[in-house]
Amino acid sequence: MKRIFLLSFLSLFLIGLIASPEFCQEASNILEKMIEASGGRKVLEGIKDTKFSGTVEMTQMGLSGSMTIYHKEPNKFRQEIEVMGMVITSAFDGETAWMVNPQTGSVEEQPENVAEMTKREALYFGNSAFLNPEKYGITYALKENEKIEGRDYFVLEQTYPDGHKSTLYVDSQTYLIQKIIQTTLNQMGVEVEQEMFLSDHKKVDGVIYAHFIKIIQDGEEFGTLTITEVNFNTGLEDTLFKKSE
Repeated sequence: MKRIFLLSFLSLFLIGLIASPEFCQEASNILEKMIEASGGRKVLEGIKDTKFSGTVEMTQMGLSGSMTIYHKEPNKFRQEIEVMGMVITSAFDGETAWMVNPQTGSVEEQPENVAEMTKREALYFGNSAFLNPEKYGITYALKENEKIEGRDYFVLEQTYPDGHKSTLYVDSQTYLIQKIIQTTLNQMGVEVEQEMFLSDHKKVDGVIYAHFIKIIQDGEEFGTLTITEVNFNTGLEDTLFKKSE
């Protein structure tokens, strides 16, 4: 059960849109401004791999732990979370989504529904799909703008190739994502609505990341994620992501 929670906990944001020609033009302009606000195409294209370190607080479960995420462009991904002395590892090597069973230590392929979440994470944590979404089958729909606490937000609906959708709230002044609404799996493997609030945006080597994320699930606080360190281009090897036999 903890495994499903930890994957859904980090199922984060990208962007997307497909609409009438006039909306497409407006939305494409928003996307370009989002890319520029995040650091710009030149800087983002220069990143080949990334390592994120941080902490997780699982409010509803009364647990906390450390987290490390490794990503290699375009879609290799590995996540390690340590809770109560137990390390939970999941990864996607570009073809296979797998995990290490924390009880047995055996390497196993993920169940199909969990594997789809891991594959989406593998795209999100990199820059390739952000810069060239159409190449990865990610589409967009521009919705009606909304005003929240007196501030205007662009609302974009993102759709992945597997049909998964997220609604992104983009600050009209900073062009940074501030809120995401999507469905995810709860501890019982049932789909529920999840809200994520992004804050504490900081620049790291020219790239802007939200360093704090608050999770609301079914109307209650579910937990938080805090990024404490981000490192680029450390030369991550493919073997780090590969499923061992």
